[in-house]
Amino acid sequence: MRFYCTDDTVDLEQYPYHVRDVHISDPFILADPKSRCYYTYVQFADTERFPDVETDKEHGVFYVLESKDLIHWSKPQICFRQNNFWADKDYWAPEVHIWKGRYYLFSSFRADGHYRKCQCLVSDSPKGPFEPIRQEAVTPDGWQSLDGTLYVDRSGKPWMVFCHEWLQVGDGQICAIPMSDDLGEAIGDPVILFRASDGKWNAKGAKEGGYVTDGPFLHRLPGGKLIMLWSSFTEKGAYAVGYATSRFGDIMGPWDQELEPLYALDGGHAMLFYTFGGQLMMACHCPNDHPKKRILLFEMEEDENGLHVVNEVTGNWFHAAGGPAKGWVYEKPCVEIPSFARLPAVFSPIPLIQVTLSFNSM
Repeated sequence: MRFYCTDDTVDLEQYPYHVRDVHISDPFILADPKSRCYYTYVQFADTERFPDVETDKEHGVFYVLESKDLIHWSKPQICFRQNNFWADKDYWAPEVHIWKGRYYLFSSFRADGHYRKCQCLVSDSPKGPFEPIRQEAVTPDGWQSLDGTLYVDRSGKPWMVFCHEWLQVGDGQICAIPMSDDLGEAIGDPVILFRASDGKWNAKGAKEGGYVTDGPFLHRLPGGKLIMLWSSFTEKGAYAVGYATSRFGDIMGPWDQELEPLYALDGGHAMLFYTFGGQLMMACHCPNDHPKKRILLFEMEEDENGLHVVNEVTGNWFHAAGGPAKGWVYEKPCVEIPSFARLPAVFSPIPLIQVTLSFNSM
């Protein structure tokens, strides 16, 4: 049996933004156990759809969206405003992790005359307001870095895992650096975990000839193996998600690369999370064309040896697939209702025989 998310199961005034319409890059979804809500974070707002949403053209900002069912989302609300923060550009790939009871927003930032860098903001709420922990970045001076994420090792120590960008080093790197307990600064030297050219499935994905690394995310499988999702480009030029496995189960690896990507139809920068119903999900964006980027949500299967895609539930691939599937995209939007094998929220499920087509926006 599958459970369907129709518009009549939610308050559309509070959650008017259908997942098929959410314009987003590098989606990260926080399943917050306190509020029993899902949150995702963006650096821009759809002001045509929501003309009354607050904007701030003088400062860099992040917005937060909230959902009960992963399909219907709230309109954007500012959760961080630059004010006296050092960076006003390249607010890229925000993700929020819970650490010791507080909410930490990891992201990339830049200011004129400086490289991109990664650091953390903190709040007592997933909705913010977030504030900088320090005015200095966590990633090393002189490094062009992006896509920082949190890893907590078996001894309970926090690390930032991030990309040392291919634009600076040619062969993009995935690196890790130990962090202070408040996640405000580095307390050791960075370590290169692997390079983009170590991947078995990726290719030189830029016209300039560099090897790209994007979007690291770490996850421990049921049997204890540590895996890392990361993104690059296939030989056909499609943005893709693959993963590597740590041979000894911790951050230092060495990291063994899978031969084939998890998803290679021009979607990438993926992460994993569990719904409140216990289903493992993967989120990424597709296509890798900024104006068209939308969330893809996949039901996943995991065991002690690996990770597999079961089904994509949002329907956002039908007009946006690239790479080897580019010729198979549909000219007209699908009208399938998003469905789940397990309930992502507490709402009345609609049995298959009672489903009626009902969409807020297409």
